[in-house]
Amino acid sequence: MSASQIITLTFTLFAVIDIVGSIPLLITLKGKMGGIRVWPATLISGALMIFFLFVGEKFLDLLGIDVHSFAVGGSIVIFILGLEMVLGVEFFKSDDNAKSGSVVPIAFPLIAGSGTLTTIISLRANYDEIAMLIAILINLVIVFAVLRSLDHIERIIGPNGLIAIRKFFGVVLLAIAVKIFTSNVTVLFK
Repeated sequence: MSASQIITLTFTLFAVIDIVGSIPLLITLKGKMGGIRVWPATLISGALMIFFLFVGEKFLDLLGIDVHSFAVGGSIVIFILGLEMVLGVEFFKSDDNAKSGSVVPIAFPLIAGSGTLTTIISLRANYDEIAMLIAILINLVIVFAVLRSLDHIERIIGPNGLIAIRKFFGVVLLAIAVKIFTSNVTVLFK
């Protein structure tokens, strides 16, 4: 384990988690659910990432699910969330419960989504588990800070800025979902 490994892993996970790019969606979900429970969302997403670090592939094997099928399923959820942002149509009905919303869709699939979890499984093959764990913990601190600052970020951006950013990042989410879907679905049909 080296500092360069930790830096590489931290930035790789930061790019895949994309918590900064998820800000418009998180603000939208916060409004629909009446708030986000920051600690549970952070802890549950962290628990999922750490679980997948140590036993993810074995767990999926136990369920009879391969990594590619898992990624395809997660990409469909991300695609639907992107459609919501672009079209302004509500697919995921709000139950106005910040408790349930902090788990789905915030902890999973937004923070610890199929892309993040499959990336963790893939990186584990090439990197030290302790370095991976440190990188996950660093990213969880960043996730917590962003979730905690949503009200402040929302005030800075303003309502019109939020609409523009939401539509833009909705298209970005759609593109990410399509990329995850196509790169994994082709493997399933070989």
